[in-house]
Formats: sequence, C-alpha cells, structure tokens
Amino acid sequence: MDPPILPYERGPLALLEWDPAVVEVARRVGALINEARPDLMAEHVGSTAVPGLPGKNVVDLAIETAPEDVPAVAALLEDLGFQRTDGPRAFPPTRPLFIGALDHDHRRHRIHVHVHPIGHRVYGREHARDIAFRDALRADSRLREEYANRKRAIATAGIADTYRYSMAKTEWIRAALERIGVAEPLIVPPATVSILGGGQLGRMLGLAARQLGYGVAILDPDPGCPAAAVADRVVRGAYDDVDAALEMASGADVVTLELEHVGLDVVQALDCDWPVRPGVLAVHATQNRLEERRFVESEGGTVAPWREVRDAGELHAAAAELGLPLRIKAATGGYDGRGQVRAVDEAGLSDALERLGRPAGEAVVVERELGFEAELSVVCARGVDGRSVAFPVTRNRHDRGIFVESVTPAPVAEEVAVAATELAMRLAEGLDLVGTLTTELFLMPDGSLVVNELAPRVHNSGHWTIEGAATSQFEQHLRAITGLPLGSTALRAPAAATVNLLGSGRERDARPTGLDRALAAADVHLHLYDKRRVFERRKMGHVTALGQSIHEALARARSAAAAVGWETE
Repeated sequence: MDPPILPYERGPLALLEWDPAVVEVARRVGALINEARPDLMAEHVGSTAVPGLPGKNVVDLAIETAPEDVPAVAALLEDLGFQRTDGPRAFPPTRPLFIGALDHDHRRHRIHVHVHPIGHRVYGREHARDIAFRDALRADSRLREEYANRKRAIATAGIADTYRYSMAKTEWIRAALERIGVAEPLIVPPATVSILGGGQLGRMLGLAARQLGYGVAILDPDPGCPAAAVADRVVRGAYDDVDAALEMASGADVVTLELEHVGLDVVQALDCDWPVRPGVLAVHATQNRLEERRFVESEGGTVAPWREVRDAGELHAAAAELGLPLRIKAATGGYDGRGQVRAVDEAGLSDALERLGRPAGEAVVVERELGFEAELSVVCARGVDGRSVAFPVTRNRHDRGIFVESVTPAPVAEEVAVAATELAMRLAEGLDLVGTLTTELFLMPDGSLVVNELAPRVHNSGHWTIEGAATSQFEQHLRAITGLPLGSTALRAPAAATVNLLGSGRERDARPTGLDRALAAADVHLHLYDKRRVFERRKMGHVTALGQSIHEALARARSAAAAVGWETE
C-alpha cells in the first residue's frame, strides 16, 4: 500500500490569498499522525493557520516531543511518506523538518512538519513561540495586516525564490516576536563563547569577549596559539576533529569561528546542539570556491568568468574559452595566496595542475585573471534579528596574496560604495548569516564590482575598526552572535589606515624591536599577536593609524610599521 503523503513538488514563489481548504488539510495530516501515535499532537502553525493571511499556502504543522523521541517521530513521518530535508540549508537531525504533499478537493497541497525537541538549548522554545505568534496574528488584526503588507512588499520587489522570501521576512518577524514577548533570549555574560580557531583573529575576538564579560573557549591544534592567553580553556585538536570540537563546546552558550576552513562535519555536529554562528550554510558556501561562486551568482552578484575542471583536457578547453592569463585555484583550503597558481601561456598551462598539487581528478576552479582598478572589501554584520549594518568600504592592497595594507574610507565614487555595501548585505542575508561577513571585491575600470571572495568572519581588512570605528568588528561580531543590538559603524576620525606587520628571514625565536619609534607618533596603535616564532611573511601584528585624510593615516601607519623589526632571542 502506498503511503498517504505524496512527494513534495518545489516551485517558484507565489503569494496567494488564504484558502479555507488548508484547515481540513491540516486536520487530515494531524489525524494521520495521531492515528499512528495517539500521544502526539500536530499543531497547525504558520500563515495557513491564520484565516485571511496571504502566504505560500504551505500547510505548516509542528510536533513537540522529547529529544530522545525525535528519531522515532522522524521514522513515523517517513513511514507516512514525508521526506526529510537535507543539504546545507536543512535543519539538524535534532530538530528535523519533513516535507510532503496531500491531495484535497482536487488540489495538491504542500506540507511542512516541524519536529520540536522539548527543552533543547537551541530549539526548545520554538514550539511555544510558533503557537504564540499564530495566536497573536489571529487575535490582532493590525499585526496581521502589517504582516500581510510585508509579504506583499517582498513579492512585489521581484523576489521569486522561496528561501529569499523567508529571509526577507526575518527582521519583521523577529520584531513582532519581541513585541509579543517571545523573542529569542539574549546570550549575556558570564556566558561562554566557543571559537573554532585560536589565531590572531580568535585572539582579538577573545579580547573583545573578555571586555564584554564573556568566557572564552578555543579549539586549536596548537595549545600555545595566540588566543590561548585570553581563553579560559583551550582544547587541542584539529579543525576536522568532531570529538575535540564537541569538547570545546561543552559548557558553551554559542559557537563561532575565526576561519571558515574547518570540517563541515564539525560544524554540522555542533549545530545539532548549539547555536553555531555564522551558520552551516555560510560555512558550506564559503569554504569551497566552487560553491562560493555558484552562491554569489545565484544572488545576482558577478564573479570572474570561471570553469570547473578536473583534468588537463578540461583545463585546456577552459583556457580556450576564457583566454589567458588564468588563475587555477584549489576548491578548498586556499588562503593568503596559497592554493592557486597562475598560467600566462601554454607552457604555464601544461603543468598548472601539477604545480597546484591537488589529487588527480579533484575539481578545481579556473578563472580569468582580471585587470581591476582597486581591491575593496566590505565588513558587514547581521544579527539574530535579521538586521544588518556595514562598516565603510575599505580599499586594500595585497602582495602575493597576503593582505599588506588598507585605507578607509575607500577613495571611490559614492555610487560604488553604496553598490558594494548593498551587495555585501544582500549576500549576508542570502547566507542567513549571523555574525560578520567580509566581501572582497574588485573594482573594475568601468565602475562595476566583481566578487573575489567571501569570509563569514572577522577579517584583516577590518582591523582598522578597533581604533577607527565606534564599534570594532570584533565587538560587532559578538553583539551579532549573542543577540545584542548592533553597534554604530561610524568613523572616529576622518580616515584610518592599517599596515600588516609581516615576519622576515628564516624561522626562529624572536622578539620585536623598534616599538618606541613605532609608537612615537600621535594616533598610531600597535597590535602584536603574541607569536613567539617568526618567519618570512608570517603575520606578526598590525599597525593602525588615524588621520585627517587617508594619505595622512597611511603615511603614519607605514612609518610606524617600518620601525618594527624582529631580533633573534
């Protein structure tokens, strides 16, 4: 006998008026569940549970059960014919979402069934919240009309994707939940923030967390990593070690990261029982260059012309289509110029895959090298409530793939700055990101913008915000992931500049020199990362200077950075 629930059919967004038939559909599905398990109650929630409210006419049902009973409820729903959602946008197995369809009154109705675990640290309040929201919409005609108008505005704005439609509603819904008293609670000190990665970014995140009164736990392969000095607890482990990551998260209230190149299975395992911010989708989409390019293009952004290739034949075909010079990049693991090679002619093309050093047959990115006018970046933050703010656009300079200096605000036309900021905030929303997102861009000679890379975290190009902005990127990230209000991004001075302090020479134990000369000038701020061993081009610290113009700030920062050296201990 075929199961009563039919396959789910996805389609483009259509905002429909409320259909009274959804009430009977919800009743029938609830009866099927209750017949199989009399102790379970499926509540009709979502827009179809509110008479008169327009929506997608998807019938949402919610079941609340004990966490240990979730697998049994999941099996029951699958026996009825429901399909489990999967992929990077899916809910974790501790709080699954099932989809299906039911024919009723000569129409096929789509159905979502949400399984809510009672008392879960992340999802334990969802059931009560969904019912409270439903009841408030039923009782308050003004609230209901506001929500209907928000939905219509999104639909008329041309959003045709159901996922983007949901993201566009987030800020309004969070505000409504706040009004009715069921918003997600803040994560407040002395709660513990767990950070995947203990490098200099983790260190500065930890310092900002300390300033706000939070505890800090770190996962890093090196127990003497830069962040160790500011952490309550350091768990030694690789970034793909699930057990070590779970140990780090034990006792934590939220998990975040300082680098996106962590095991996706680590992030998914943590997501089952902790709020992981920026989120699984953000990590999935940004740690793989192929996925990143597909995501940016799906959001209407532009990337350099590219191809996915797996062997020499495909590489030469891509070169014929794209033209030389080319950049051949590993799909995963590359940063600071690593994981990529350049081919300017046929000779360079012939051994490019060998020089890249990836396993035979592995997919890599081949993209046309662009002649850009400037390198820009935008650091934006998106909170739990869906609200986003961005820092002023920064102009950066790299040397052989490593960030060396930046100035803010970027000397670009106002329309370029606005377009860059809007794009960055749109990408953050598309990722459903909570935290900070850095969007690296190329400004082309015609004024257009090309996305080079995304980083779902704090970033080198945002270091200037520590002294140069009303709220640093590190504090902003913590505000976002804990639910606190996002801070002002206003400049504290007309301009700011940052110069990286890079190591030189052979690897050795060394200590800094020239600090007295570096700090002699006004409005110069020195940051050292507590790295005891120095080697060529290792990021040892940075200098930020403020000024009345970007030229003045950059000259101060360069002068101070030039004074710093490293002597062997």
